[in-house]
Amino acid sequence: MYLISKPLAALFDMDGLMLDTESIGIECWTSAATTLGVDMPRAVLIGMIGMHSSKTDVYLLEHLGSHAPIAELRAACHALYMERTQEPIAHRPGLSDILDWLEAQHIPKAVCTSTRRSIAEHHLRAAGLWSRFEFAICGDEVTHPKPAPEIYQKAAAAFNLPPASCIVLEDSDFGVQAAHQAGCKVIMIPDLRPPSAHSVALKIPILGSLTEARNLLTQAA
Repeated sequence: MYLISKPLAALFDMDGLMLDTESIGIECWTSAATTLGVDMPRAVLIGMIGMHSSKTDVYLLEHLGSHAPIAELRAACHALYMERTQEPIAHRPGLSDILDWLEAQHIPKAVCTSTRRSIAEHHLRAAGLWSRFEFAICGDEVTHPKPAPEIYQKAAAAFNLPPASCIVLEDSDFGVQAAHQAGCKVIMIPDLRPPSAHSVALKIPILGSLTEARNLLTQAA
């Protein structure tokens, strides 16, 4: 069994794991690209899932070419995204179930997201989730974003726990890599992007929903 004991803390990604933001992001990138006359294949968009914003410009230059108006694309997408996410964003299936179970087990929880704090806090408050977590560490609060392990190392340290006693819930390969390198246990619940061969090779649980993740955790409790 992957989990042989109950975790002492649970660390949650946000986008695509708790909130259905990834599909919104893809719609906004697609709309921005269409407006600017840029051919942006869906495979390129899917490849950005879980990527920190500091890395997207280089990624897009590699895939779209030096002629692509990257700054204009990013600005147009950001404006559309902020407009689309003013209202509460839908929870991913099973989120309430797993949060309720963790609280019943007195397992503390934190958010570890690549999204900067101003946006992450807005989304979590609007979705009624902010008060359910002890703290959040956001993308603008780390020097080395995912897939580097820093964000999960900081979260474990904030709980005064060894990383191996923490369970991380992630939807992206970047997040899985970060959690694994930090020494945490990881459960992957992919959203729009299937797990990479690298994530599969880690032999971590790759599940279909947060409800399945809760069921797995109950077996270790």
